Amino acid sequence: MPPDPTVSVPPLVLVVMGVSGCGKSTVAALVAGRLGWTFADGDDFHSAESVAKMQAGIPLDDADRAPWLARIAAWIAARVAASAPAVMVCSGLRRRYRDTITGGHPAVRIVYLEGSRTLIAARLAQRAGHFMPPALLDSQFAALEPPGPDENPIIVGVAEPPDQIAAAVVSAVRAGSPS
Repeated sequence: MPPDPTVSVPPLVLVVMGVSGCGKSTVAALVAGRLGWTFADGDDFHSAESVAKMQAGIPLDDADRAPWLARIAAWIAARVAASAPAVMVCSGLRRRYRDTITGGHPAVRIVYLEGSRTLIAARLAQRAGHFMPPALLDSQFAALEPPGPDENPIIVGVAEPPDQIAAAVVSAVRAGSPS
């Protein structure tokens, strides 16, 4: 059952989502630091085979993603069960992926980092040392299903510097309101 957006539950876990290059890891680490919460990056939950596939410029399919999403969901569920606040980075491009990782728990809140393809492509062109090549950006935008109001997301644009984006997220979390 999806969370009821009319019920205000303080988040225990934030899932920072968006396409590759939108700043998820940077912003999520800043948010976790400012809130004093545990930080985890969903990239660390990928299998070696999936990382190799992406490095070769091959987009993952749902069969590749299923065990990855299950590992992230288990990590999030453990944090919720332990009442241990955390921030998780996960692209979460499709609604069904977000439904899997949040488990429908109202204390898990989606943070969508929204940006134009042009802006994000420019950032990816400057990024070095990441396994996700810029050539896969089109597949990311093709797969993207932005979160709807029933998911009660915090939506923040990515045109500003990471510090300002993180401040906007922290402000929304502390205010307990949607974007």
